Amino acid sequence: MRERSPLLQALLHHPWPQLRWQLLLVGASLLLGLVVGALVERRLSAGDGRAAVRAALRHGVGLPLVALLTLQLIRHGSSALLRAELLKLMLPVLAVWLLARVAARAAQRTLADPHAARWLVWAVRLCAGAGLLLYLSGLLPEIIEALDAVAVHIGPQRLTAWTLLRGVVSVAVTLLLALWVSSLLEARLLESPLDINLRLVVSRLIRAAVFTVALLTALQMVGIDLTVLGVFGGALGVGLGLGLQRIAANYVSGFVLLLERSVRVGDNVRMDNFQGRIQDIKTRYTVVRSPGGTESIVPNEMLISSRIENLSYTDPNVWFSTAVSVGYASDVEQVLRLLAGAAAAVPRVLAQPAPSAVLSQFGADGLEITVGFWIADPENGTLNVRGAVNLALWRALRQAGVDIPFPQRVLHWAGAAPPAEFAGAQPGGT
Repeated sequence: MRERSPLLQALLHHPWPQLRWQLLLVGASLLLGLVVGALVERRLSAGDGRAAVRAALRHGVGLPLVALLTLQLIRHGSSALLRAELLKLMLPVLAVWLLARVAARAAQRTLADPHAARWLVWAVRLCAGAGLLLYLSGLLPEIIEALDAVAVHIGPQRLTAWTLLRGVVSVAVTLLLALWVSSLLEARLLESPLDINLRLVVSRLIRAAVFTVALLTALQMVGIDLTVLGVFGGALGVGLGLGLQRIAANYVSGFVLLLERSVRVGDNVRMDNFQGRIQDIKTRYTVVRSPGGTESIVPNEMLISSRIENLSYTDPNVWFSTAVSVGYASDVEQVLRLLAGAAAAVPRVLAQPAPSAVLSQFGADGLEITVGFWIADPENGTLNVRGAVNLALWRALRQAGVDIPFPQRVLHWAGAAPPAEFAGAQPGGT
């Protein structure tokens, strides 16, 4: 293994002055990567210098990336450095380091489950580390030769186990890099001052474009002819046209909703006796959360083809009303002013438009008065504000001594006197 190991050959078969210069160049590359990575982390987290250096050393991507690029540029500076074995061996080490950091960042941004993200990072580190150890020990060429001997002929092409493994690794690494790049672009885009629907559309398109380019690049790296994908694309189109019509309609409807902005994230909508606030618009469905905390998954096609009440399409304010009865002997003008002022004193009720109270109906037991009021935050619940208004109205009527009648029935006995059990009852009793 000593004769086959590139690491041992680079350390033992070269004089110390050459190794010293190579080690100094590697150290300079790492130092430059640390400085640049710390500056990037400090700008992203707005922390102090020490915290930025610790972040760059623990999980920063800038350190291995800048060190890898710097070392590659140094190697191409002269023919002697290009043949330096130690510098050449440091490139895959830095590449594995960078891959592990990118995997960690991508998993944290895209996977909601921290345990799944942790397992993904460990799997990437284990596979990349095993491949690096095999390369440095000199066993990798023998393994490649053994895998290349296992082959299957598919038409004119020869598919080997090594080709399949290399293809899987290339696709996985390329998609992992695409996942990280798309997550960075989406994070920056969602923080921009653009309209929320426009940000969602652009972020979805960016992710689709990045993944498409990454997948095609990975397939070309493996050596797969992309013209074969034309037949697959035709078959996929037929499948979408026949068996996946509803799914395709939901995806298209999602982009239509985001582009025309008939409903937006944060709007309060009512559909099929369900009212709530739109939390997120996915490519296939929309998440609507009710004031009670219940989340409804609504297919996007339903939002396009069905009647939807958007309570905050042009104006986020929502009007509510409640009714109360007072006795016929009450001063109606005074009661109307009293109830409007009591509703206006509730914290969530808007001052403009001001609450109003009107005599809406002459009831059988009293005068029915309807109190209308506006709120601007229905996503915080509507039952609680309605209850607060009702309580304020009851307190105001009680303090003013206004009679709140209860249902009454008057019995009139024709001819004879009332029975004995009703002899003591007062006329007008219940």
